[in-house]
Amino acid sequence: MKKTFLILATLFIVNAFSQEKKIWAKSIINQKAPKLVVEKWLTDKPNTKGKFILIDFWATWCGPCKMAIPELNRFKTEFESDLVVIGISDESKGKVNSLISPKIEYSSAIDSERTMYEALEIKGIPHCILIDPDGIVRWEGYPILSGFKLTSEVIKDIIEKYKK
Repeated sequence: MKKTFLILATLFIVNAFSQEKKIWAKSIINQKAPKLVVEKWLTDKPNTKGKFILIDFWATWCGPCKMAIPELNRFKTEFESDLVVIGISDESKGKVNSLISPKIEYSSAIDSERTMYEALEIKGIPHCILIDPDGIVRWEGYPILSGFKLTSEVIKDIIEKYKK
């Protein structure tokens, strides 16, 4: 009985740690990103030429989205010479501007027509894509997913690998 339990426990643990990354959107990893389309910039339109672009699809009502904002602010500062961070919400300008805390320090836009959401078939937020200077998606997913979290190390590795 103990041996059977140990075998089952081992199989469960191996299975738990060998899970594939789950995303709640159409996967476009290592493919051309859709054209960056927004309805209205809430900040100055960022200069993305020659830069990596991290796009965060989010909403003011989304707790995990708000939890990710300080980390995205940090990425904006930490990788400022190579990376542009953009938050896109499908809410109204008034709704997004009503968010006081946490404060967004990166570029922000609205897309109430959900053009990019639909192109990526986003079914859950937050959802991020990291695009290299050639327009190819090098990272995608839920940025705070355990085991697949978007971190400074992940971004640094991608920048080092794909920087021109």
